[in-house]
Amino acid sequence: MKESGRKQGTLSPCAACKLLRRRCAQDCVFAPYFPADEPQKFASVHKVFGASNVNKMLQELPEHQRSDAVSSMVYEANARVRDPVYGCVGAISSLQQQIDSLQTQLALAQAEVVHMRMRQFSSESANTTASSPAAKSFFSMDMHVDQANIGGSLWSC
Repeated sequence: MKESGRKQGTLSPCAACKLLRRRCAQDCVFAPYFPADEPQKFASVHKVFGASNVNKMLQELPEHQRSDAVSSMVYEANARVRDPVYGCVGAISSLQQQIDSLQTQLALAQAEVVHMRMRQFSSESANTTASSPAAKSFFSMDMHVDQANIGGSLWSC
C-alpha cells in the first residue's frame, strides 16, 4: 500500500530526492507527486524547470491545487523535451491547423450535400411544375462551391 508516494514501513526516497541525492524527509513536498517508481516524471520536470523552482511553485500553492500543477508541469516539461522551442504551444498550434483543415473539408462536404439535394429537388420539381418562366428559372438555378473563396460566402449563383 502506498501512502503519499512512499511504501509504508520503508524509507524509500521519492523520485525527486533520489535524483537530487538527498535524504527524503517525512514532509517532503515532492513525495506525494513524484513517487519513486516514476523517476522519469521528476527528471523531465527538473530538466526544464529546476528543482528549486518546482519546490517554490508547489509551496506557494494550496495543497488541493498541487496535483494539477504537477500534471501541468510534467506535460509542459515533456513537450519541451520533444520540442525545445515551442513546447506544448507547438502541439496546440498543430492541432488547431488540423481543426481548421477539417472544418474546411466539412464545409465542402455539406455544400456538396446541399448542391446534390438542390439538383434532385430541381429535377423532381421541373417534372411536376407548371412550365411558367419564373418557375423554370427558379428550379434551373445551379449552385456551386467557390473553393477559392472558402473563407467568405460558400455559395454563388
